[in-house]
Amino acid sequence: MPSGRRAVLRLAAALGATATVGYLAADRLAAPERPTGAAPAPQGAPGAGPAAGPAAGPQAARAARLRPSSYRLQPMTAYAPPAFRRAVPPVRQRPFLSMSGVGRSMVLSFDDGPDPRYTPAILETLRRYGCRAMFFVCGEMAVENPDLLREMAADGHVVGNHSWSHPLIPKLRPSRIRDELGSTSEVVERTLGAAPLWYRAPYGAWNRHSFEIGAELGMEPLAWTIDTLDWKEPGTGTIVRRVLDGAAPGAVVLSHDAGGDRSQSVVALRRYLPELLDAGYHITVPRR
Repeated sequence: MPSGRRAVLRLAAALGATATVGYLAADRLAAPERPTGAAPAPQGAPGAGPAAGPAAGPQAARAARLRPSSYRLQPMTAYAPPAFRRAVPPVRQRPFLSMSGVGRSMVLSFDDGPDPRYTPAILETLRRYGCRAMFFVCGEMAVENPDLLREMAADGHVVGNHSWSHPLIPKLRPSRIRDELGSTSEVVERTLGAAPLWYRAPYGAWNRHSFEIGAELGMEPLAWTIDTLDWKEPGTGTIVRRVLDGAAPGAVVLSHDAGGDRSQSVVALRRYLPELLDAGYHITVPRR
């Protein structure tokens, strides 16, 4: 036989063998089909359908273990865009005392509320001058006055976390600190639709656990630059003088709208706020 013809036959034989092997491999990997007329596969055997009645015996238990879990039959969701989550802030070793990079601006903050006796008057004064402030609320007050929380948010004020019951934080176990901060954040989020981004320790008493737990809850710690000491009820004139004497770019003023008789704080705000504005200060809130 001429050499050219033998080469063609060898090539054809090789191709045929390759096709046969591929067919056999595919046939072995395919699921076996029950021949027509054959007896149904026993319950629990490979290829058997779901049993019509309750299973019993070792074979049924084995079948139950081998049966695919329902979640594996659901559409995959890994390719859906992830929900937006704000990055957790770093764990601080001390709170912010002032706000930098804000130019000739100051921050007014009010603690312990909301109190229906004093908070509305403070909100009215801020609204009259078109200023925004920060309100660090206690959970036990916030849960009783949700409408005041909504009024704060509607006016553009920042609602911060001031614990639930105003305890001395360093005296508490970490679990209690988490309850105090976490419960207040839940009330704010449930009322306003967003959890607070700032918190302040009662009495300005911080510790390592409060910084760690606050960061876990997505909050930054903010203290103050100017303490009006209005909780001592020193007189309206004294409160006004302390604010004006301490006024400086980035300063954070601490006052109160609850926790006692705050009528002096209400009147003092009406006096020092227009003077700050006339002096060229811009009353603002920090951005995150």
